[in-house]
Amino acid sequence: MEALEAILSRRSTRKYSDKMPDRALIEKVIEAGRYAPSGSNSQNTHFLVFNEKHILNAMADLVKEEFSKMEADQDTYVSLKHSISASKQGVFIVVANKKGYGNAMADSACALENMMIAANALDLGSCWINQLHWLEDNKAIRSFLRPYGLEDNETITGGLILGYADTGLPKLFLKQYR
Repeated sequence: MEALEAILSRRSTRKYSDKMPDRALIEKVIEAGRYAPSGSNSQNTHFLVFNEKHILNAMADLVKEEFSKMEADQDTYVSLKHSISASKQGVFIVVANKKGYGNAMADSACALENMMIAANALDLGSCWINQLHWLEDNKAIRSFLRPYGLEDNETITGGLILGYADTGLPKLFLKQYR
């Protein structure tokens, strides 16, 4: 798949098959994230990769529990209404960056976009999940992620579900590229 085709045909996948991507494919997607541009070439973006069902289930349950404690208003993003349960079906990559670093979100966004395009080029589905960023200062979430590599000096900037799509190709893709 050519670069422009990978960009134009990429769509968010919200339902995944039970088939787990090979480690080599996961590593290629992460490598694409590592090669994303960063302010002053700081390369501060950090990836925590989860693919064990019991950990993903525990994380999804904790996120749902902690979101239920939050008060929603008109400025609250729609992710408060959904759980990360889709992440139970594939690989979930938590993206973090240095606290207080002015380019933390921009650098992480570049990495996430690179990973989503790479996933598409490798025939994998992906979806940006922002819920953990909403819970960035939540003590329970931070305590859960700390043993898996989240540092105290890092901010949670986003997440990515990665796996084989269970829903087939998007209609737009089929119309334009077949």
